[in-house]
This record gives sequence, C-alpha cells and structure tokens, in this order.
Amino acid sequence: MTNAGLPVPPGFAVTTRAYRLAHDAGDIDAEIAHQLRDLDMGDTTMVSERCGAIRDAIRAVAIPASVEEQIRHSYAELCRRSSADDVPVAVRSSATSEDSPDASFAGEHDTYLWVRGGDDVVDAVRRCWASLFTDRATCYREEMGYEHRSVEMCVVVQKMVHPKSAGVAFTLDPRNGDRSQIAIDSSWGFGEAVVAGEVTPDNFLIDKVMFDITKRIVSAKTHEYVLTADDRVSKVETAADRVSTPSLTDAEIKGIARLAKTAEQHYGCPQDIEWAVDADLPDGDNVILLQSRPETVWSKKGPTTVTAPGQGSGDFMSSIVSTLMSPLYTKGD
Repeated sequence: MTNAGLPVPPGFAVTTRAYRLAHDAGDIDAEIAHQLRDLDMGDTTMVSERCGAIRDAIRAVAIPASVEEQIRHSYAELCRRSSADDVPVAVRSSATSEDSPDASFAGEHDTYLWVRGGDDVVDAVRRCWASLFTDRATCYREEMGYEHRSVEMCVVVQKMVHPKSAGVAFTLDPRNGDRSQIAIDSSWGFGEAVVAGEVTPDNFLIDKVMFDITKRIVSAKTHEYVLTADDRVSKVETAADRVSTPSLTDAEIKGIARLAKTAEQHYGCPQDIEWAVDADLPDGDNVILLQSRPETVWSKKGPTTVTAPGQGSGDFMSSIVSTLMSPLYTKGD
C-alpha cells in the first residue's frame, strides 16, 4: 500500500513463517489435531473447551529466539524512527484466510491497541497467534470448509494513531452492490465501536467519480472508545453536544472516499477498508488507512450499478488486514 502512495502508519509484520517456526518448535499441530478430533461444532461447551485448550497451548509456546529477537529489534527500530522509547502500537491479526474474496473473517481474530514496550509487543503477537482458534473463528472456518491447520497467522504491528473519528468504508454500496458509490460508516474515537457493531454510526454515500456526497445519515452516537490517562482504550459516554453531531466534515468524507478508491485501484477489486482521522495531524493530511481487504459479498456477483440508491444502512463491518512495512520474513517463504 505504501507503493501506491497510501497514507498508512509505520510499522512491521511478523509474517506467517514466524508463526510456523513457533508452531513447529512447540509441536502445536499435534495439540490442534488432538483437540479438533471428533469436535462437535454444535456443542458450544465442547467448542469453548477445546478451542480454549488450543489457545492456551499457543500462548504457552516458547517463541524461537531468532523470531523473538527480530520482533524486539523491529519494535526498537520503530521506536527510534518515532523518537520514542516505547512508542504505542496496535498489534493486529491477519490470518491467511482473510485474503480470500470468498469468505469474510471480519472480527473473528483479535487486535490489541495501545501496546507499549518490547515485552508486551511479544506477548501481544503470541495472543494474536492464539486468536486463530477463537470459538467464532474455528466455527466459521468449519462452516466455510477451511482446513484448520492450513490457515496461518501474520501479525501486523503499527504505530498507533490518535483518532478524532474512525470507521469503515466500502468501495461499493453494500446494500445493493452499486459500484458507482462509496459507502462510509463513521463514529467518534477509535473504530472498535463501528467494527463491533456497538454503535449506530453516521453513514455517508459518495459518488465514486465526482466525489459528491449523495446521502448522509447522522446517527445518535451514544458512546465511543477513547484513550484514558493510563494508556487504556476505554468505552465512555459521548459528550452530549457531540452525540448527534456529524463525526466527519465534508472534506474528511471526500478524503476517505478518495483513499478508498485509490485502494480499490491498487488492488484491482472492490475493497473493505478501515480508516481513522488522526487528531494529531493537520487538516488535509489527517486521513489514515489502517486496513484494506477485498469486499466479499457483492464482488462474487459481478458489477452492479444502481442509479437511484435507497436509504442507507449503518450495519457495515471491516476486517483485519493491514500494511506490511518491514516484514521479518518474505511472506510465503
């Protein structure tokens, strides 16, 4: 994405080869096979117990020294470039299955925000690996016909942004597949409230050619996720004067739309992106791309153009695929 000139936070990736090295060192595949043997996906108690045992095994694995050393070195280099001793980062899961246009693993794996220090970054990487076997991810892979042990986890570590507002965008109208439109969902603070469906976000439709705003729905955004004084991301009530105030200016809406269109042109297919408006950056340079992945519903049905779209829905989702700035290994090695 950096090659396409897209504004992304600096960071690095712990790629699937590192995940595989850790698995092989801890013989995790044997534990996965043992726990998944005769697993009844309809028995929620059994699924919870078996998946929990797999996650415990992954979290307990000793990361090979060569892998841990490179994670720590890459984090230290990010701190140096950021002129900070312990720069806060987001540690994001990116499973190989998430790159598929045939299935949406939105929200199935874990992301950790505002992580500081080499020890905590290493621990968050391990927890992201373990989240490959959340109950919901395991059940969804089974439903979609994925072989569990063939799916691997890349982890992306990115410098945190300080979002004034954040959300998701699609380079088509997710209600009807209209590729002439860009749809944006937005709310105050971190994007977790939008991605998790915890708040009814503002919704905007934008013409993909002229970038005219063709529809806007401003919702009552009753709560938001913010950074507290002790570096924790917490859910708080939105200030009364902002509940029904648009979370984006017109300039920001158009900036997000242009960003989404550029991502679509770069990847050659409709995109589902996550973005943030960084409160620490000046207007015009404050729209940041956090994640981008193929849209998975309408893309399989072929292009659709609707000349008179109806009322918008706020029920949009995103998933976790991010830029790789300084990979530890070449992906696919």
